[in-house]
Amino acid sequence: MPIHRNSWRRALTAAAAVLLAGFGLATVQTAADAAVSCSATYAKSWDNGSAFGATITVTNTGDPLTSWTLSFDFPDSQVITQMWEGVPTPATPTPAGAAVTVNPTSYNAAKGTGATWTVGFNGTYTGGVNNSPAVSCSGTGAGGTQQALVVSSTSVSVPEGATGTYTVRLRSQPSGNVTVTSTAGAGDSDITVSGGAGLTFTTSNWNTPQTVTLRAAEDADSANGARPITVASSGLASVTVNATEADNDGGTGGAAPALRVSGNRLVTSSGATYRLLGVNRASGEFACVQGKGMWDSGPVDQASVNAMKAWNIHAVRIPLNEECWVGTNGSPSGATYQQNVKDYVNLLVANGITPIVEMHWSYGQYTGQGAGCSDTAATCQKPMPDAQYAPTFWTGVANAFKGNNAVIFDLFNEPYPDAAANWNATAGWTCWRDGGTCTGIGYPVAGMQSLVNAVRATGATNVIMLGGLTWSNDLSQWLTYKPDDPTGNLMAAWHTYNFNACSNTSCWDSQVGAVAAQVPVHAGEIGQDSCAHDYIDRVMAWADAHGVGYTAWTWNPWGCGQGNVLITDYSGTPTSTYGEGFKAHLLTQNPLS
Repeated sequence: MPIHRNSWRRALTAAAAVLLAGFGLATVQTAADAAVSCSATYAKSWDNGSAFGATITVTNTGDPLTSWTLSFDFPDSQVITQMWEGVPTPATPTPAGAAVTVNPTSYNAAKGTGATWTVGFNGTYTGGVNNSPAVSCSGTGAGGTQQALVVSSTSVSVPEGATGTYTVRLRSQPSGNVTVTSTAGAGDSDITVSGGAGLTFTTSNWNTPQTVTLRAAEDADSANGARPITVASSGLASVTVNATEADNDGGTGGAAPALRVSGNRLVTSSGATYRLLGVNRASGEFACVQGKGMWDSGPVDQASVNAMKAWNIHAVRIPLNEECWVGTNGSPSGATYQQNVKDYVNLLVANGITPIVEMHWSYGQYTGQGAGCSDTAATCQKPMPDAQYAPTFWTGVANAFKGNNAVIFDLFNEPYPDAAANWNATAGWTCWRDGGTCTGIGYPVAGMQSLVNAVRATGATNVIMLGGLTWSNDLSQWLTYKPDDPTGNLMAAWHTYNFNACSNTSCWDSQVGAVAAQVPVHAGEIGQDSCAHDYIDRVMAWADAHGVGYTAWTWNPWGCGQGNVLITDYSGTPTSTYGEGFKAHLLTQNPLS
């Protein structure tokens, strides 16, 4: 029900004692200016998962002020919809994740020494992440105008073996160059400042955020670590950033990061860009229908995950079978199959590896162009998911993993409704999005929009991947037919092998790059039909340069006679030379780079 602004203000004032982040930013560089100072603290007062209220408590800690200014950079997708006792720039509703400046109203600019006042606001956010910003305060009085540091966050999580970031800028234009340093204090020595330790701001770039990169080295323990980072500049009050190491050795702090979409990037809860870099672990797609046991009787235990970690694997795509999950065919199926999937997903998350849960084989008879089988049962790749079971599958999967945004959903392996429609692109893309009765497909189709709706109806906000046409190799009209998603957490999935149509740099630049400029893109399958790695080397070099992640096919010891097999055993021995080449490259990569 609606809440009146005044009651919000009373709640915000009562909650002001809960200070989540704050610091006084006062001193400037001349004696005349030294008496001008103020401090600010930020506190959320309520949060219902998509909307929230907050208050900023301000204190004049120096001589009387004729005016004051608050500055903060939202670290996530927050939008201010209403503010009182202050005037925000940009105006409400502010852009998502904006850098915000708050100036006084017409009646509350002047503040005496020791005065305390509050600014309150209501807002919204998407993606389930609402981290508090760091707030700086500066004032103007008889001593002049106060300079201050603006730091995007005072709390940064740094995954072990990877990096985390925050940004720094100045509150106002300086008269000359200003050097800002970030220095690690006492604490976990594995956490270091690996980039941006010394930043220079000039009269022209003072308001442009510059990035400081923290790194947490791999270690042998299973405990989290912490270390304060002091952000400082001569004559200005310093800011402390609390850096925490998220351990990846199976301990309580080793979980994979919660992920969301921000513009064309996949990001962590702290706003750090994150790429999915890893492998496919096939066999869940045929576990019940071919009688080969769960996971092709291969291990999915801690030892097998340790073998992956030795390759620097941070993402594992898990192909699943629709009928096995729903329980309509074979064994193991139903609850037993589901529990096996949940156990493996949870093991990966606990080890800092992002699971990508994907529907690979599905129900419905298809015998047209590109058919892999004539079976109605889920025994091969069909051109589109079926309306009979696919929504049930995704409702079940979403309910199983909602609330854990470290898990990503890949709705359907390799759509090819364009082949079924005799390569009519409009018919293919329309079927892809809308489903229903599709040209050349003899069963009712579940379109991507209906599957997105099925996931979101459960309350799950997990990131969703959507592969394009022509076995996910064609993204040419992905943006045009992109489904609606109230959370904004959609990304494109792309598959590329050396025998595909889009298998050269020109196509990647014009087609995949155009999509990657708008939304995150992940190459869910990369490979080549030989035991060499020259093709995937070109793919990875392009992807690295364009912020695209990739998961190679496949982490199964099936022999490299047909190519695309990375290992000779589940201990992680690489195949020659396909596995060797992929492993060597993966060891040079960082998902947070």
